[in-house]
Amino acid sequence: MAAELSNYNQICYNYFPDSTITEKMLPNHYFDYQNSEELLMAQQPYVFAQFLSLISRYEFQRIVNKYKGDFHTKTVKCWHQLGCMIFAHIRQEDSLRDIDITLNTHAKKLYHIEIQQCPKSTLADANEKSDYRIYEEFAKSLTQRARREYTQTELALDVDNVVYALDASTTDLALSLFPWAKFRTTKGAVKLHALIDLKGNLPAFATITDGKVHDVKAAPLVPIEPEGIYVVDRAYVDFDWLHYIDHQKAFFVTRLKKSIKWTRVISHPVDKSVGLRSDQGILLFAKKTKAKYPKRLRRISYRDELQNRTLVFLTNNFLLPADTIAALYKARWEIELFFKWIKQNLEVKIFYGTSPNVVKTQIWIAMIVYLILAIIKERYRLEPSLSQLLHFVEVNLFEQKSLASIF
Repeated sequence: MAAELSNYNQICYNYFPDSTITEKMLPNHYFDYQNSEELLMAQQPYVFAQFLSLISRYEFQRIVNKYKGDFHTKTVKCWHQLGCMIFAHIRQEDSLRDIDITLNTHAKKLYHIEIQQCPKSTLADANEKSDYRIYEEFAKSLTQRARREYTQTELALDVDNVVYALDASTTDLALSLFPWAKFRTTKGAVKLHALIDLKGNLPAFATITDGKVHDVKAAPLVPIEPEGIYVVDRAYVDFDWLHYIDHQKAFFVTRLKKSIKWTRVISHPVDKSVGLRSDQGILLFAKKTKAKYPKRLRRISYRDELQNRTLVFLTNNFLLPADTIAALYKARWEIELFFKWIKQNLEVKIFYGTSPNVVKTQIWIAMIVYLILAIIKERYRLEPSLSQLLHFVEVNLFEQKSLASIF
């Protein structure tokens, strides 16, 4: 008994003004626990509560107030809507009914997690009426915080610049149910355009459009950072936009379309043992393209033996070695993995409503979940992949354990 009292004293001495702890002072349930570790576990917040604690309530509420989010949905606050939707993404629930049923089984625990149960109709109403821009703006705020977590992370490329990859991914929708999501004659789609920082693979910019908006049409929305390197595929070869990047004292790396006419100005020797075939300075030849981009460009030809193909890169960076330019383009694959991860691990293929507001709300909250996981991974220096981290969180959501201990 003396040992138990000693353990208890170490755990909660601050609750008692006297130095002596007696058996009568112990709560009735204390002796249900075999040791101090069990007692500590019982005192831990739920894993779900710890996950949500990584969200700044002050910042979130500031944005909610900006868009009068709680005014439009009197039955449920935006915070509770966010909590229920984060739960839905983590569990990949297929419907509002599934969300309601599953949360109902943990109804007594929700109070301690500081969210309330959202019945099917209530959550549907909140998703419909709460402005999606609340979650868009908060996701962007969380992005800045996540990127600060990764400031000490080294890029797996020998460059000092910040390197970004830009691309877009479509999710098919039934045009009959989502008539606003134009894509093809008989098909609807929504498109997520994202710019990721390859240091940590964090989204630095994102926007959502219908599927009909071509990738390059969204490119002018992307903020261009001086000295930044923007890696894009051939869908973004618009010389007005590429010239704008150059004008902002930034760099681009892309692939040269075969239809582009050019003339060689100078050739540089290359190391063919690393796959390089040529490194040339060129000028655009056709009248229209030359008018859009009159400056010299760099053309690099690279042989990829593994894929049995030759790739031709186009860049305005004349400082980096040619093989580094090739490596930069290869690193663009990370954004493909980013889109694949979002689609496979979060609920962005089945939507809980058909309006633009519902769809965009669901996608932005998916981004919030991704960012929280990225913050956890870096903060605790965890080795498991984000998919594994998400699984650990899912199976322990309503367990009273330290968040760091479940990984």
